[in-house]
Amino acid sequence: MGLIGRLERSIAKLEKKIKKEEMKIENLHEKCERKKITKAEFNIKKKHVEEKIHKMKSEIGGLHGEIVKAKRHLEEKEKKR
Repeated sequence: MGLIGRLERSIAKLEKKIKKEEMKIENLHEKCERKKITKAEFNIKKKHVEEKIHKMKSEIGGLHGEIVKAKRHLEEKEKKR
């Protein structure tokens, strides 16, 4: 179960990073409302952060697939016994 545990920890780390990135978007929105940054600058930075979030979510999907693959492999190994 070592591999599955590592994959689950990786997923948890990525989910934490996603929450941090979402907080960045909220902070940027607040700065925009307080007129600290322009709307155009806000949109550029927001798009960049959203791309990072999308990338992390796709990594999580890949890791979920690896977990399923590892579990299936363990089940087949047990059936052979």
